[in-house]
Amino acid sequence: MQASPQPVTPAPRSGPVRHRRRSRGPLLGALASAAALAGLATTLTGGANAAPNPFERGPAPTEASVTAPRGPFAVSETRVSRAAASGFGGGTVYFPTSTEEGTFGAVAIAPGFTARQSSIAWLGPRLASQGFVVFTIDTNTTSDRPASRGDQLLAALDFLTRTSSVRDRVDGDRLAVMGHSMGGGGALEAAKDRPSLQAAIPLTAWNLDKSWPEVRTPTLLIGADGDTIAPVRSHSEPFFESLPSSLDRAYLELNNAGHFAPNTPNTTIARNSISWLKRFVDDDTRYERFLCPAPSASVAEFRGDCPNTG
Repeated sequence: MQASPQPVTPAPRSGPVRHRRRSRGPLLGALASAAALAGLATTLTGGANAAPNPFERGPAPTEASVTAPRGPFAVSETRVSRAAASGFGGGTVYFPTSTEEGTFGAVAIAPGFTARQSSIAWLGPRLASQGFVVFTIDTNTTSDRPASRGDQLLAALDFLTRTSSVRDRVDGDRLAVMGHSMGGGGALEAAKDRPSLQAAIPLTAWNLDKSWPEVRTPTLLIGADGDTIAPVRSHSEPFFESLPSSLDRAYLELNNAGHFAPNTPNTTIARNSISWLKRFVDDDTRYERFLCPAPSASVAEFRGDCPNTG
């Protein structure tokens, strides 16, 4: 069991579950622009085939495919020893075995306070099988704070793209970060420090810094309604609200879940993480319809700018 920094008991929550669907936002604005361009292209070419998205990987998604334990890609893995790593504590790289579709976007994932990569290992093959290179890392020490974990996530991405044995499979322009607890706080730190990142997904994130107006990376925050270690009212919710309103951002609150929900296979976390990474790392608009889940047995609340999927 992962130890936890400064447990806090959340204030009682009241009122109805919220599911915010704003009529306009950066993602929807992009959709409108894309639609206008598509219409212009059709007018000019008479419906000729538009140029395909060069970053799409895998078949068209379905609800079954984004919730399945494994995606369409066979996965291999390779260990990176602590001795071979520079700036982080080593880890495991999971990657699609085939190279027929070209290079892939990549994501580095950090564990939480006192934890090792084994606590987030399930995400490695789950995400890699959907068409990503995934690096689950160990930190230099298990007590490293969020700012250090952010630096280590970036060091891991640099290793992955410059030194690793799979660097020729990675598109260095399409990178993302994830993390649990202090690792989630580290994902925010990494996004702040490297605006070129394409996506960030903090999972039940913990950080003493509550304000992130500097972030320019599309960010999905996943909290848990029963989290007493990083209560959503003092962590994930203020993190989300502090992000620029012009940013593609979302907040999903797991229903009947606690701080350690990201440490075991979780379909809701996987479904939404896959869709967020596909949309913003792969520019794959086929996944937009999965970005805004309604409240359900697994989702207590969702806030974000939702595309109009008809």
